[in-house]
Amino acid sequence: MTVPDTLPRDGQSILALAARSMFQLFSNISQGMFLVDRSGTVVWVNEGYKRFLPALGFSSVDQFVGHKVEDVVPNTQMRRVLETGEAILIDLLTNRAGTFVVSRLPLRDEASGELIGAIGIVLFDHPETTLQPLIHKFANLQRDLDDARRELARQRRSKYTLASFVGTSAAAVEVKRQARRAAQSSSPVLLLGETGTGKEVLAHAIHAASARASGPFVSVNIAAVPDTLLEAEFFGVAPGAYTGADRKGRDGKFKLADGGTLFLDEIGDMPPSLQPKLLRALQEGEIEPLGSNKLVRFDARVIAATSRDLAALVREGRFREDLYYRLNVLPIAVPPLRERQADIPALVEALGEDLSHRNGTAPPELDPAALALLSAQPWRGNIRELRNVLEQAALRTESGQITSHELMAVLRQAGVRDIATQPRIVADTATAGLQRPVAQPPRPLAEQVAQVERQAIRAALEHTGGNKLAAAKLLGISRATLYERLEQLPEIQTLTENQTTGTV
Repeated sequence: MTVPDTLPRDGQSILALAARSMFQLFSNISQGMFLVDRSGTVVWVNEGYKRFLPALGFSSVDQFVGHKVEDVVPNTQMRRVLETGEAILIDLLTNRAGTFVVSRLPLRDEASGELIGAIGIVLFDHPETTLQPLIHKFANLQRDLDDARRELARQRRSKYTLASFVGTSAAAVEVKRQARRAAQSSSPVLLLGETGTGKEVLAHAIHAASARASGPFVSVNIAAVPDTLLEAEFFGVAPGAYTGADRKGRDGKFKLADGGTLFLDEIGDMPPSLQPKLLRALQEGEIEPLGSNKLVRFDARVIAATSRDLAALVREGRFREDLYYRLNVLPIAVPPLRERQADIPALVEALGEDLSHRNGTAPPELDPAALALLSAQPWRGNIRELRNVLEQAALRTESGQITSHELMAVLRQAGVRDIATQPRIVADTATAGLQRPVAQPPRPLAEQVAQVERQAIRAALEHTGGNKLAAAKLLGISRATLYERLEQLPEIQTLTENQTTGTV
């Protein structure tokens, strides 16, 4: 310890005494100490350190002292202290003598301050026992960190495959064909379609079928993030970029998706001020974090989705034309549910299984009339609306089987125009007479169900051009059941005969 010359004589004496006392104290309470000179040669060991010498291969102090420290103490870092002049206050040292918690401190000349050597102190020689509480806490923290990393990696994996896009209709098959083709490329994909049609499912599926499947899948819903935060969300934040920013900085979605896929949902809601920066990132493959002047490279495949008409936004000047062309490389139009009504029975089954798994209940069952009613709806909210209606009906039914009467109640309460009120179905005098004013008393349930069945069968036959087998599949009933119903409905039987002969 250097004693300042400016201190009074008594002060210097006290500091010198303190230095000697502290040295003696460390020598007594530590498990062992030794000194090295400027060249790294061991010049002294205390009594405590002598007990480690046999394990290090020395039978006496004379054999140990006088040698370079790295030659007699394996894995020591004393040489680093001598070269840098910086202390290593706490460290773990493991060699053939055991595992130790050690400190290494530089020693300097009192007058010149020049480095003259270093002191090594063995604080604990059995850290697994002495430091057990600390080691246990560290192990728990490390385990929690590993669990968090695994969970984060799991969440950033794709959740769906192409099998998750349910449907065997021509429209669904074509969409899945285009998605498989897009998965073989690294070019941007643009998913176009109404809300609730399954664009996010397709984005996950394309990633899962691509060469990047082992990488992260990172998504950001542009419409859900305030405009003022989008730049930081996309490109990240440099350390201390603004007041309150993390001192370590934060990675943006582009960097998090490095090596994988970045899904930009609702790209049509991208604010104009940020569109040029997004275009540059896509073109150059590099981003500039907020508050930084350094460019960061990234390698992420971009899939964008929107329920808005991007071409119209371009014409209106609300979306950059060059950005549109950059994204619209592999466009996939996802059809609305009303254009693939043949998939509704399969969707109902898949959604019912998912509801059963989430709620711990049996999958809901629908009677044929209820299934026909679902198949005849316009579904402006598409699959998301279908799921909502199915879940509401499942929670309301007492028997476990959803009837058309229960389903109509849900549809009316949700503000959905059900098939019983659609004028296109009530097309002739025979059926128009069944239409009742709202103010009149309700008809018997059997009569209402019969009306729904009649209208559903008629709608199915119109949809299939009179093909009874296809209509039966659409309604979820057997062909024999359909023929039985048609015998009771001569006006619809006549319609199918006219369609078959080409007179209608």
